[in-house]
Amino acid sequence: MPDMDGFDVARAVRADGQLDDVVLVALTGYAAESDKSRALAAGFNYHLTKPLSLAKLQHILANREDGKLGGIV
Repeated sequence: MPDMDGFDVARAVRADGQLDDVVLVALTGYAAESDKSRALAAGFNYHLTKPLSLAKLQHILANREDGKLGGIV
């Protein structure tokens, strides 16, 4: 994205109260604890690393209600 990165997008979504129920999943090749912390601090609900596990993504989507599942999965 030319003007914003994923962190900027997450912060913009979280700044808009009308989007409070949007679930944000970061998918990246960066797996250091600092990368995970940065993603969660920016507003992502989840931080997943490549290669994507479809089973993990399906679990997140099936169990995301009320924010009970969040963070690093």
